[in-house]
Formats: sequence, C-alpha cells, structure tokens
Amino acid sequence: MLDANKLGALGTMIADRTEEALEGLSPSAAAALSMLHFKPGLTATGLARIIDISQPTAVRLIDGLERQGLLARGAPKGRTTPLVLTRAGRARVARLQARRLAVLDTLLGALPPDERQTFEGMLDRILAGATTSRAFARTTCRLCEHRLCGPEVCPIGCRAAEIEQAAEGEIR
Repeated sequence: MLDANKLGALGTMIADRTEEALEGLSPSAAAALSMLHFKPGLTATGLARIIDISQPTAVRLIDGLERQGLLARGAPKGRTTPLVLTRAGRARVARLQARRLAVLDTLLGALPPDERQTFEGMLDRILAGATTSRAFARTTCRLCEHRLCGPEVCPIGCRAAEIEQAAEGEIR
C-alpha cells in the first residue's frame, strides 16, 4: 500500500503543478481549448462528453471562451454548431501545452535517462491497464499533446483500439 500512497502523492503533485501551467484557465477551459486544437469542429455536446461536464456547463464554458476571443462558433450544420479556435485560441493552446510539458519534464528530470525510459515503460503498462473504452481514452487524454503521443504510440489509445476490435469480434 505504500506504493499506492506514493502514487497518490505524485498524482496530487502533478495536478497542482499542471494547474499552475494553465495560465488562469480552469482545467475544463484548458481541456476545451486543447481538444478543439486537435479536433476542430467539435460541438458543445461532443466537448462536454470529452471533458466530462454537463452540456449546459459546456455551453456556459464556450460562451466564456468566446467572449475572451479564444474560440468561435462556426456556421450551424442542422442542429449542431461546430466550434473552432481563433488565432488567439491557437496561440493560447500552444503556450498551455508548452508550459504543461515543461512542468512535467521538470518532474521527470529527477530520473537519469535510463531510469526515465524504464519509468515510461511502466507508465505505458499502468495507463493501458486502466483503460476501459474509447470514451475513457478521450477523457483521459483531454490535455495531452496529441502530436507527441499519436494513435500508434499512445498506450491508452492502443488499448482502446484493442477493446473496440475485441467488441467487434464478439458482434460478428
């Protein structure tokens, strides 16, 4: 249980330090901007699902980000309205991602390169083992820099794909 307790302390440290890197944005606002950076055209409902907030809360969040000039509503398509980042929103996401990764890289700096590589392998196993679905993957990776950890590398995305393939095999 000592290892679990230490893992909890690490999780708290990571949450505290990454929240400082959000430049005054709430975690939900940062996640919304990040997701729209990697998936432009999401709707309020899609964004709410990914960042795990209610649809009315997502609309209020979107309204606030729109007032700040960070995102814009696109032309409605039927009953849905796609969301896109503005130039200011894209710049904010770039700064947010850079600051977040710098904070996390500083924490990992306590490990020499060989131990860091070993730790990465352990992280991959923990993350894959905790993954339960594609929805879980989207929610968990909502602040990730998706270009660093693409679908063929991400342990969460790879595990979600395995789960989907297994489910497809059961249906057939």
